[in-house]
Amino acid sequence: MNTFEEKRSLVLEMIAFSTVDGHLHKREYEFLAIVANELGFEMNVFKDLFHQELPQIPIKSEFLRIQQFYRLALLMYSDGVLHQKESIAIQQISLEMGLNPVATKRILKLMNEAPNAIIDGEVLLNVFQEQHN
Repeated sequence: MNTFEEKRSLVLEMIAFSTVDGHLHKREYEFLAIVANELGFEMNVFKDLFHQELPQIPIKSEFLRIQQFYRLALLMYSDGVLHQKESIAIQQISLEMGLNPVATKRILKLMNEAPNAIIDGEVLLNVFQEQHN
């Protein structure tokens, strides 16, 4: 992901997902701020994104789509409460990304069983790789 527009699109998608349950939890906001910072956004630009609705730019690379799916999944678990709307939304988003539904369900199950919902990056990629065989 190279351009500002691509990065902005990713953060906007995460912001939209974070409010699918009707409110933005403090931990979700903090997680979003960390991601935005890692992507090179200054705090004032990040805060301004909450007031923008821009068309999303499709993610071309499967690796980057998996990475964004995992970010969204971490965001989903960040407030400690798994809402049904979040579960439905993340499955729909992963389908729209073109990710394998069996792999995404398996990842979500592994995250649900893991402490702090964190799974190893190698495990994440292997689950998706297995579906290619």
